[in-house]
Amino acid sequence: MGKILIIDDERAIRRALREILEFEEFAVDEAENGKEGLDKVKTTLYDIIFCDIKMPLMDGMEVLDELLKAKVDTPVIMISGHANIETAVSAIRKGAFDFIEKPLDLNRILVTIRNAKDRTVLVEETKQLKTTVKRFKGSAIIGETDGIIKIKEMIEKVAPSDARVLITGGNGTGKELVARALHDNSNRRKMPFIEVNCAAIPSELIESELFGHEKGAFTSAVKDKKGKFELASGGTLFLDEIGDMSASAQAKVLRALQENSIQRVGGERDIKVDCRVLAATNKDLRKEIEEGRFREDLYHRLAVILIHVPSLNERRDDIPLLAEHFLSMVCTEHGIPRKSFTEDALEALKNTDWSGNIRELRNIVERLIILCGNSITGEEVKLFANPRSIG
Repeated sequence: MGKILIIDDERAIRRALREILEFEEFAVDEAENGKEGLDKVKTTLYDIIFCDIKMPLMDGMEVLDELLKAKVDTPVIMISGHANIETAVSAIRKGAFDFIEKPLDLNRILVTIRNAKDRTVLVEETKQLKTTVKRFKGSAIIGETDGIIKIKEMIEKVAPSDARVLITGGNGTGKELVARALHDNSNRRKMPFIEVNCAAIPSELIESELFGHEKGAFTSAVKDKKGKFELASGGTLFLDEIGDMSASAQAKVLRALQENSIQRVGGERDIKVDCRVLAATNKDLRKEIEEGRFREDLYHRLAVILIHVPSLNERRDDIPLLAEHFLSMVCTEHGIPRKSFTEDALEALKNTDWSGNIRELRNIVERLIILCGNSITGEEVKLFANPRSIG
């Protein structure tokens, strides 16, 4: 059932605990002092450690400190016949799993062991989940076509650096997913990912949104406010639809990128910022530059690395993978038993003209799940997806 270490200078206590634990089919090791116990922990993996507080050479609290320093995550149950409430609270705060008073009570011991085992299982499941999440970071970018594989390879190379990246592609192609994957695989991943949709904010408010404002800077500025550049400091700032940014805001963003500092609206003080800037647009910025709507110097500041996200029509072989992904996701969101696509349904989806790209595909899949039976057919796709034939 598991292996347990008993650290106690009293032979009678060790013997009593051993009899209880071996009756419950645990393998048991003993140590008569803290130093001997730590030596055993270095060479053996235990499921639970019982440790007395009052011992010669090294007391139980010192043993607990050493175990924590060594990052031993085995549950430690402290035992003592001389302790008070303060000692018990102190042990728990330090990191002990539980505290048991002498004389030892059989039921109390067994309940504590069961709880400790449950905790160990939970810790292990959490470790595995973190490993899985780490392994699949960036896997929100679903696809196996050449264009998507190249994007994933580019993310792997570029993410660890602080290089600025300009992501281009049509509406609904997944530019934000690329930005998030760059952040999640970077050294800044534990810091904020702040997104600003430049097209959704009125031009008169974009500067306040990006750089913040001082109290009294304008009529509704009733208190100081941090902007997105400050909020993203240490992390990543994602400027979505940057092609729609006003000329005034473009000039201030350029200054921020050049000097790594900003000024709030209505303020005169320079504020240092440290954020990696990623930008995205559905526009041809070269054409916007030629027509005087976008600054060329800002373009060159942003476009250190260029990543183009292909349209869904350019990656039709990924449609079955994406459709199955959205099928699982939408069924879960709606609490609907998982449905399925027939082969001709997937073929019909591949033969649809996706002007709205992945966003449109997701919406169509949701419509099909709501309106169709457990097995979605090709005829139902043609009926409800309103496909535009591509020949």
